[in-house]
Amino acid sequence: MVLSGKYRNRTLLKRIIYCLLLLFILLLFWGCAGGSSGSKKDAIQTKNVVIIVIDGPRYSETWGNTPGLIPNMSGEMKPQGGFLNNFYNDAYTYTNSGHAAITTGVNQPIDNYGDELPSNPSVFQYWLKSTGKPSTAAWIISSKDKLHILANTLDPEWQGKFMPSINAGINGPGTGYRADSLTTAKAKEIMQKHRPNLVLINFMEPDGFAHAGNWAYYLRGISRNDRYVKEIWDFLQNDPFYKDNTTLIITNDHGRHLDGVKEGWQEHGDNCAGCEKVSLLALGPDFKKANVVEPKYTLIDIAPTVAKLLGFEMDRNVYMPRIDTVVVPYNVDSAGIVLQKDSLKLQLFLDTAQMQGSPIRELFLENKLKFVDSNWN
Repeated sequence: MVLSGKYRNRTLLKRIIYCLLLLFILLLFWGCAGGSSGSKKDAIQTKNVVIIVIDGPRYSETWGNTPGLIPNMSGEMKPQGGFLNNFYNDAYTYTNSGHAAITTGVNQPIDNYGDELPSNPSVFQYWLKSTGKPSTAAWIISSKDKLHILANTLDPEWQGKFMPSINAGINGPGTGYRADSLTTAKAKEIMQKHRPNLVLINFMEPDGFAHAGNWAYYLRGISRNDRYVKEIWDFLQNDPFYKDNTTLIITNDHGRHLDGVKEGWQEHGDNCAGCEKVSLLALGPDFKKANVVEPKYTLIDIAPTVAKLLGFEMDRNVYMPRIDTVVVPYNVDSAGIVLQKDSLKLQLFLDTAQMQGSPIRELFLENKLKFVDSNWN
C-alpha cells in the first residue's frame, strides 16, 4: 500500500511531537533531580552546634605561641576549619559578661557573681521557641556554677520561657566550681543520653588557677583544655547522631592582663590588649577548611552565626542596660510627718538599641552564603 504524501507528513509530525515530548519529560526529570541534588548540596548541613568556651587564657600562652600548649587545636583541628586571627572581646572582659555576649549577641555590663541575668534572650531560647523542642534539646554544661544565668533573661517577654537545661558547677548554683575533666565527662554523658542540638560547654581551669596565682597550674589548665576540646571533637565525629552534621565553635570569654599591666596574668577586666584579645576556631560541614579569617570580629558575632547555622532569626531590636540615679521622694505618714528624707539610689533601666553583631561570613563555604545573607541587613 502506498501512503499519500499528506498522510506521511502527518505521521512524521506526530513522531516528531512525540519525541520532543519525551525529550521534554526526560529533561524535566533530569532537571528536577539535578536541582534537588544541587539544592541539597548547597543547603546548610549543620543540624547541631556545640560551643566550647575556654575561660580566660591569655593569647600569648595559646595561639600566640603554637603549637606550645595547644597542639591538638593548632595542629590537628585548625586545618579542618576556620581560625579568626583578629577576634576580640572589646567590651566587658569578665566571665559573665563575656559569656552573655556569646549567647545573646549583646555586650552588657553584668554582675560577675551569678546574681544578674542577661538583658536579652539567648540563642538557646530563640532556638527552643522556633523548634518547639523540649528543654533537654539544648544544654548549658559549665564548670563554673555561676553561669546558670545564661539560661534566662531580664527581658519580660522571655523571662522564664524556653529555657535550656543546665548542668553547672559541682551541683548547681552556689555549689562551687568543678574540674574540667568532670565537665568533659558530663558533656559526653548528656550528649549521649539526650542528643541535644545546641550545647555550650564552659571550661574554667585556666581562669581559676590564674586567679589563684598558680602559674604552673594555669599552664596545665590550658594544656588539659586542649586535650578535652579534641576529645569532644572526636566524640562528635564518631557518634552517629553528630557525625558530619555538627559545627564546633571554640572560643574564650576574655583574656588576661599583659605583663606589666596591673596584676599581670593573674587578673583581667579592663580594655587592655591582653584582656580583649581572644580566639575563635570553628569546624563544621558548612565552613571552609584551612581557612584563616583576617577581618575583625568579636564575641557578639557568635550568636548571629549560630542562628544562621540552625535556621532561626534573632530580633535585631535589643535591650541595652543603663544604670542611672533616681530620686526617692519624701515618705510621709497620714499626719504629714516625714518618715524618710529624699535620697538617691541606683536603678537599672533597659533602653532599646539595634543588635551590632553579624554572622561571620568568611567562615562559610561560598555556596552557603545565600543562607547567611538572607534577612540580615
